[in-house]
Amino acid sequence: MEFFDIAETWNRDEIRQAQLVRLRNTVEQAMRSSFYGATLRKAGITPDSIRSLDDLRRIPFTTKDDLRNQYPDGLNCVPRTEMVRMHASSGTTGSPTVVYHTQSDLNAWADLMARCLHMVGVRRDDVFQNMTGYGLFTGGLGLHYGAERLGCLTIPAGPGNTKRQVKLMRDFRTSVVHIIPSYALYLAAAVEEGGEDPHALPPRIAVIGAEPHTEEARRRIEEMLGLKAFNSYGLSEMNGPGVAFECTEQNGMHVWEDAYIAEIIDPATGEPVPDGEVGELVMTTLCRRGMPVLRYRTRDLTRFLPGECPCGRVHRRLDRMVGRADDMLIIKGVNIYPMQIEQVLMAFPEVGQNYLIVLEREEFIDQIKVKVELRDEAFVEDMRVLQGLQKAIARRLKDEILVTPRVELVQNNSLPKAEGKAQRVLDLREKP
Repeated sequence: MEFFDIAETWNRDEIRQAQLVRLRNTVEQAMRSSFYGATLRKAGITPDSIRSLDDLRRIPFTTKDDLRNQYPDGLNCVPRTEMVRMHASSGTTGSPTVVYHTQSDLNAWADLMARCLHMVGVRRDDVFQNMTGYGLFTGGLGLHYGAERLGCLTIPAGPGNTKRQVKLMRDFRTSVVHIIPSYALYLAAAVEEGGEDPHALPPRIAVIGAEPHTEEARRRIEEMLGLKAFNSYGLSEMNGPGVAFECTEQNGMHVWEDAYIAEIIDPATGEPVPDGEVGELVMTTLCRRGMPVLRYRTRDLTRFLPGECPCGRVHRRLDRMVGRADDMLIIKGVNIYPMQIEQVLMAFPEVGQNYLIVLEREEFIDQIKVKVELRDEAFVEDMRVLQGLQKAIARRLKDEILVTPRVELVQNNSLPKAEGKAQRVLDLREKP
């Protein structure tokens, strides 16, 4: 078996020893930030106090609110002049979460991404077509640099424009694609509806992720496009993609434990759960200098898969994500919180107190619709006025959540009301 780097061959003792050394170094580096300096001193944590990996549990959790509260640079551990990249979550009404990288951080991330791609069979002579978003979103750039690190011809196609995507595949003989699952299904269906065979497209490997999907959806992608599709997991706070990745066995995603420590806890108590039991994933960076993050509560629900992987790697495996421990939505690869939508809606004086976010799936693509009650005086008969308001709300929402929703204006008191907690999200998507 061919490995990309030596860390893939480490046994459990070698992994744990590397984690312990790197955890101490990470704690020492983290204490240079104003946030962790105060947090760790209050908890009595110093690098010397980390004598075993069990001491990790003495470190307080970090939450998304902590990151927001430290906006824009309260977690930075080096001067801004040493930072060369930042990524941020969506959001203009509240503080986004921002992650900074030094050049060495980006180099390490690129190496991890190259390792992931190499593990599933991507090689220097492949042509890699990146069909996900760039910009502040981490998914596009992460895979892009990993493919370039391997030496692949890399096409930064970005999302959408199916005809162009297909033309690029054919003209440049694309052999590997990075694509979100719902768009992969849509693309296959679109090619088929155009009277052509999706199996005739050149890609042999698809890297899929950025949105929840089932095993059935993965198999359908493979069958419709005639390729092998590999699941990936990442989050901006841990760089982005490359945290965990499937091998060719397609039986769980290997967490790169030389770069991260993964824990799974009971989201209610914060205590660890046994292997094989679903809980909340908690992650710690081990190789990031500019902005290390300790014990970050991802809110993603998953489990460690017991047993050894036939591929020979002993880095632990995560099952696919089965849900969230909070109310975050993932639409077209973008993380969206209902509160973001509410903040936009409530800024319009014409909008009433009630709204409903409706999630639908059309031709394999997840869609988001926002039904908005208007105040009685705003629900006028002039359609031009209503259409103008509708477009204005849609534009403001797109600016906030980075996805264009469908906005439906409805009369006051026409949406269902609950005696208890208001139902803000209605998910009508059929599970693939």
